Amino acid sequence: MSLKGILSPSDIAAALKDCQDPGSFKPKRFCEICGITKVSDSQLKEIFKVVDDDESGYAEEEELKFFLQRLDPGARVLTACETKDFMSAADHDGDGKIGSEEFIEMIRS
Repeated sequence: MSLKGILSPSDIAAALKDCQDPGSFKPKRFCEICGITKVSDSQLKEIFKVVDDDESGYAEEEELKFFLQRLDPGARVLTACETKDFMSAADHDGDGKIGSEEFIEMIRS
């Protein structure tokens, strides 16, 4: 699935540049810069499907680690600390995985 038509390539590039150094990824900031915060809930569900690589209905830590690469294959992998921070920002029920509704809630909060 492609994000073309949902997110601007230039916004994605700007967001990736902002967090190119390991340890600099902040989920809320990244989503604001790349425009994820401006899309509809139905588009957020489409974005979530890109993150949920194994199509389980949930994004687990292993999938979050590759979040940036889902937007641009040349992007870096998130560090373990960044991945855990991302998980804790969205995993509201503490089950170790993020559902699409939790993902949307994180974006909208």
